[in-house]
Amino acid sequence: MDAQLLAFVAVAAGMVALPGADFTVVVRNALASRRAGLATAVGVAGGLLVHTALAVAGLAAVLVAVPALFRTVQLLGGAYVLHLGLRALYTSWRRRGTGAGEGGAEDRTRTGPRRALRQGFLTNALNPKAPVLFLSLLPQFVPQGQPPLPRTLLLAAVVVLLALIWFPAVALLVDRLGRWLRRPRTARAIEGGSGVALTALGLVLVAGPQLH
Repeated sequence: MDAQLLAFVAVAAGMVALPGADFTVVVRNALASRRAGLATAVGVAGGLLVHTALAVAGLAAVLVAVPALFRTVQLLGGAYVLHLGLRALYTSWRRRGTGAGEGGAEDRTRTGPRRALRQGFLTNALNPKAPVLFLSLLPQFVPQGQPPLPRTLLLAAVVVLLALIWFPAVALLVDRLGRWLRRPRTARAIEGGSGVALTALGLVLVAGPQLH
């Protein structure tokens, strides 16, 4: 039994399950429809695949070593998450003003699988903290004397697999509870709460300190 691999699985599972922008976007889109939620979950896993591939290729080190490049990615990611947050707040406000039933139906129509997939992917792929995390985390679980590339590829695959289990499970759970979660007041509260969370995360990224 590979104790280091088991330890990595535990750490990676906690990292993937930690609530953040990915979790918020999956929940929000799962409220629109099961397909949108699952598509968002797959998009998030795709973003993680990009980060793990960068870490394996060593390109994440370049991102960390060049502050201007890191800051550019940070601003792009923050702006995108901020955009999602403000849009969620607007949707919540519009539902209050025009009737939750209409707003909810329109939102379910507009959040198609393609759009949801793109949202999940960009939310994760534009997270500038992820390359730093993977760059510092993956090497810690490569046993001394073992070729780093095959081991790092295995660890990267574990992260993506965990994401493909966790985020679809979240989307299916939200859809399962959909009848209660889509009640007008509950839907507005969740939409507003996701908007506040995403807006705050976006502002933190945009205003966050640069790497030195």
